[in-house]
Amino acid sequence: MTIKVRFAPSPTGKLHVGNVRTALVNWLFAKGQGGKFVLRIDDTDLARSTPEFEQGIEDDLTWLGLVWDERYNQSKRFDRYEEAAERLKAAGRLYACYETSEELDRRRKVQLSRGLPPIYDRAALELTEAEKAAFEAEGRKPHWRFKLEGRRVAWEDLSRGHAEVDTGSMSDPVLIREDGLFLYTLPSVVDDIDMAITHVIRGEDHVTNTGAQIEIFEALGGPVPGFAHMPLLVGADGQALSKRLGSLSIADMRDQGYEPIAITSHLGRIGTSDPLEVAASVEALGESFAFSKMGRSPARYDTADLDRLNAQALHVMDYATARPRLAEHDADLGEAFWNAVRGNLQTFADVVEMAKIVRGPVTPVIEDAGFAAAALAVLPEAVDETLWSTWTAAVKDATGAKGKALFMPLRLALTGQPHGPDMATLAPLIGRERIAQRLRGETA
Repeated sequence: MTIKVRFAPSPTGKLHVGNVRTALVNWLFAKGQGGKFVLRIDDTDLARSTPEFEQGIEDDLTWLGLVWDERYNQSKRFDRYEEAAERLKAAGRLYACYETSEELDRRRKVQLSRGLPPIYDRAALELTEAEKAAFEAEGRKPHWRFKLEGRRVAWEDLSRGHAEVDTGSMSDPVLIREDGLFLYTLPSVVDDIDMAITHVIRGEDHVTNTGAQIEIFEALGGPVPGFAHMPLLVGADGQALSKRLGSLSIADMRDQGYEPIAITSHLGRIGTSDPLEVAASVEALGESFAFSKMGRSPARYDTADLDRLNAQALHVMDYATARPRLAEHDADLGEAFWNAVRGNLQTFADVVEMAKIVRGPVTPVIEDAGFAAAALAVLPEAVDETLWSTWTAAVKDATGAKGKALFMPLRLALTGQPHGPDMATLAPLIGRERIAQRLRGETA
């Protein structure tokens, strides 16, 4: 069997860390086993869906490396959903209901006051044709519910193990609204059947829904896919993600300078037994993915871990990969420069400040003018890879300074900063003329 999974976002907003984790795990599971990944745009809500958000979804997935094998728009498949609805109606599994939301709310409150579960009482099944006609004459339009069998539905969950849901404890789900809009469930099941989806992978908050959906698969005569329900994301403190973090979009993260491999490594490995390290590629991440590595506890989303992975991704990036981006930042000063500074980058954009150290202008920090003058006096004429070691040895002999007292004043004079890349590599790139100017206290 060829593995085939799907990601079905709604183009009503930007992709954020929560739904991207779902997309990622689907992609990793499929690609790790030579399967297919389907992008299915859930744009059945025509009023709220926009082409801009749809394009944003495609752009974000492409940027993350989550390329799809097939792509569909649900808005182009309404005829299939209508056909499925008619089949369910004919089989007595989809029935019309005329209660208003206010009436349903009152019933729920009465049930709760009596200590009863607040599930729909199926009163609509008792309506006569005359009563239905009377409601229609009032201007009421029906919503349509799927009649559950009220049994224990069981499956072997790839993430949770054996799972069961008692559909007798649930309200019959609404599949079609009063305005004729299909809610998510029916189009999703119809598409999963038509597109031969083998596995549905999503968050554990959908476990209860799965019981009802399995019954719909069976009522439509389609094969029931496998399921995996992942633990949800929580913050570093174990609490529910804040609104700010929970809605943090991939577009925002890209603007903030996060690398796609840092994001995918983070989201793909938190909550698993794999070490939280940056992967060589998203393909390599897929090769190592397995649900057996996924724990049952919520996965902790910690921005400190993401920041560490982001820096790690930059620290191992080779010059050939970095070069086009260096050019975009007007910071391509050669392979030696990149190798010298990459270990100090937190985001790629930091390279702009690093390039400034080399070519200026830098305002030097001179704490002891006499020391700086003595260092300038012994500055070698030759600028090569031996410059730093030769020069610092000469400054030590001339001033008696050693250790931090020797190296820190030189770093401050040459870079204006107390920390940074290895000076042995950086100093030759700065060049003798700028070194001399900065030692004299000049901005250069």
